[in-house]
Amino acid sequence: MSTEERRDAPAGTPDGLAADPSGTPGGPAVGTSDRPEIGTPDGPEVASGAGWVWALLGVLVVLLLAAGTRYLDRNVPDLLKGTALEDIGAAVEYPVYAIILGLVGNAVLTATGLRDRLAGGFRTEFFIKTGLVLLGASINLKVIATAAGPAIIQAIVLITTVFLFTWWLGGRLGLDDKLRALLSAAVSICGVSAAIAAAGAVQARREQLAYSASLVIAFALPSIFILPWLAGVFGLSPEVAGAWIGGNIDTTAAVTAAGAIVGDEALAVASIVKVTQNALIGVVTIALTAYFAFRVERRADAKRPGLGEFWRRFPKFVLGFVAASVIATWWLSTVSAADGKATIGVVNDLRIWFLILAFVSIGLEFRVASLREAGWRPVGVFAAATVVNVVVALGLALLLFSGFSVA
Repeated sequence: MSTEERRDAPAGTPDGLAADPSGTPGGPAVGTSDRPEIGTPDGPEVASGAGWVWALLGVLVVLLLAAGTRYLDRNVPDLLKGTALEDIGAAVEYPVYAIILGLVGNAVLTATGLRDRLAGGFRTEFFIKTGLVLLGASINLKVIATAAGPAIIQAIVLITTVFLFTWWLGGRLGLDDKLRALLSAAVSICGVSAAIAAAGAVQARREQLAYSASLVIAFALPSIFILPWLAGVFGLSPEVAGAWIGGNIDTTAAVTAAGAIVGDEALAVASIVKVTQNALIGVVTIALTAYFAFRVERRADAKRPGLGEFWRRFPKFVLGFVAASVIATWWLSTVSAADGKATIGVVNDLRIWFLILAFVSIGLEFRVASLREAGWRPVGVFAAATVVNVVVALGLALLLFSGFSVA
């Protein structure tokens, strides 16, 4: 995983739309700006004098907001129990609280003129990459391969179909290629985590990542309640309902919540399907890295990039993600189930902390101007792709999981 420092744009850098460097047809690029890219050598330039002090204070702000997020995540369900908002309180997960608190902090710091001074402590990329490496430890590839063959088939077909459709529609509507990649990965694989991995591969802007993450959350929350209800209306078996839920809800937390509403059997299948999709993040990331390095950003007068360029652009944290999965798969086979569960539980809790820090930082780094200029087209692409995802996932779930049993 890269630990390089992030180069933030200097104070006063405009955040309007920049010309599309890839020459995408269809008018001005959507969702581009001159803000720093994800996946480039990153990190605040620590200026001489008190620059490091401001960066340290920025980290402190992130930690305080993360602590507030953790408090809300753990206590809101209990506080709302027995009220009309009980179901909503139980369904809302930490990414929502983290981004909201980050946005509130953003507004306060901007109003007080402190935001740009503290920005060196908003280490979004470091927090995100560390969290995703830790996510790898919870993905047991051996279990997926031996116990859920249909999930693998569904994941490959679904990801390929939805990704290509989203990429095609985004191109037709004139979206910038980098934003197209983020939206395509997010809606076809596993939401925010996939968008983050794609952002590293294509060197996307932070505003584009923030936009993609916001769309994922906005579409995932209502799905928690709508899909279980539709599963009942359609008379789906728990296993088919679980495969449908796991195949098209874009966040693991929302998949878990929706699967639990249907029942234990649905939750088990939904989790396997979602984990299978998560495991393909690395494959998609490698493909995006190669495509952008060798095709999208290659100029007619430029020399063909070599393997060195591919390696430079490749998000190194993916190697950590795969290594963590392999090590965890091996280690869990050598210890008792109780010991394995306890250890993975600690790793998962640490992962949640890092992702909370990342989502808070996304909220703190969020800039409204570039998203306002992006307009309706990214929302329309994501909405259309979600519909396709729902329909294709239902067909695959009926084809592959009818008669399937988790026993």
